[in-house]
Amino acid sequence: MKKLDIAVVGSGIGGSLIASLNSKKNLVLFERDKNLGGCASTFKRFGSYFNAGATTFVGYEQNHPIKEIFDEIDFKPDLLKSQVAIRTIQNKKVLDRTKDFDKFLEDINEVYPNKNNEIFWKTLKQIDEKFWNLKKLYFAKYSLKAYIKSAVFVAELLKEFKFDIFKSAKGFIASTLGDISHEYQNFIDAQLFITVQTTSKNIPLLSMALGLSYPFHDVYYVNNGMGHIFDGILKNVDTHNKEEVLKIIKKENEYLIKTNKDEYLSKNVILNSTVFDSSSLFEDEKIKKYYSSFKFNDQSAFVVYLKLDIKPELIHHYQIVLNKNIPNCISNSFFVSFSDVNDEVLSSKGLSITISTHTKANFWKALTTSEYENKKIETMNYIIEEFLNNFDNIGKDNIKTAFSATSTTFNSYINRFNCGGSAISIKNALSLPSCKTPFKGLYNVGDTVFAGQGWPGVALGVKVLNKELNEEF
Repeated sequence: MKKLDIAVVGSGIGGSLIASLNSKKNLVLFERDKNLGGCASTFKRFGSYFNAGATTFVGYEQNHPIKEIFDEIDFKPDLLKSQVAIRTIQNKKVLDRTKDFDKFLEDINEVYPNKNNEIFWKTLKQIDEKFWNLKKLYFAKYSLKAYIKSAVFVAELLKEFKFDIFKSAKGFIASTLGDISHEYQNFIDAQLFITVQTTSKNIPLLSMALGLSYPFHDVYYVNNGMGHIFDGILKNVDTHNKEEVLKIIKKENEYLIKTNKDEYLSKNVILNSTVFDSSSLFEDEKIKKYYSSFKFNDQSAFVVYLKLDIKPELIHHYQIVLNKNIPNCISNSFFVSFSDVNDEVLSSKGLSITISTHTKANFWKALTTSEYENKKIETMNYIIEEFLNNFDNIGKDNIKTAFSATSTTFNSYINRFNCGGSAISIKNALSLPSCKTPFKGLYNVGDTVFAGQGWPGVALGVKVLNKELNEEF
């Protein structure tokens, strides 16, 4: 039986990053699928490659955790900077989200005119800049030292943002922009759905600022597929693909890990699984009760994958905002990621396209087999039709491959019905799961614990977790 210092369960963003930072230790990363990266993986089907989910890559810049982690592990990703972060299309109105604030302000005043646009968007940008310059970003529990360091972080937030931290996003929109049009509100909420998994009525001003400001940073396209990032991150990590962790048994000072191939003893276990699903891995009643206390986040994704036989000149990322919700979904928008025309892997013989929107996991779980197939086809066909309505240079005959994925599909491959973490609100901020658990040697990482969404949020949580681990060694 092999003995380990650290066992990492899951090769999603969080699991891969924390494993890379600790690759010199006696560590194994377990991944049940053949592809690395979880929701951010790249896979092959019908002879072509596709990115599993939305593919914007942001945060690779100074003073951001992703750049700091990549520099520490001496990894330089193969990236192509996107001049336009997202092109939104709503009722044939086009607005480009660009890093150049003056250009963006000029464009938004034309598409969504409002006398206070500059005040609104400049305030969001300034809040975002202040947040990423904070020096004591930290959140953990279950030890006196963790509570003290968390309190210091909260104090720094209060000092920097004062009463702004208690403002609601909805209230700030009303006090600055006033009674805005339904179109403008849909534009704002559609982008927040991508970044913070909810709309402005449910989040504080700080969350809205972070969610809407990411196009003011450098946004990149990952050459050869998002999965190529994980190949680079994990180049020095002992990675066990297609080895599923079935059970984790707590011993006195270590954990017995049973997989579909072998057994291991590890002093520390890091779970990159969703925090509310992790109880099934354990037999210890106290651990099962701890993980069962977290409520399942019902939000997930519906994704359509297309392969074209042409390579039209397009930018990398679009968001199409519709006037009504997509059938069987909870969103009126979808995000489109095009492979770059020069990508030798994804764009071989035509562009690879990933189209994603938001749905409820439990909706798909409750359907009969025939209902499931009918609803899935209905949703996919609706999205494809709206996609074609907004891209005049692509015809139906140009689509050579089309298939889709629901929460049930994701669970089959990466063992999670849910996609994305819970939105951070004023009410739940202090009750969020942290990387640290009440059990010595057991930790969590990923988008369902602090700090949550996307590459920047997960990477921030990884940095906090890495500090905790370094105190153990």
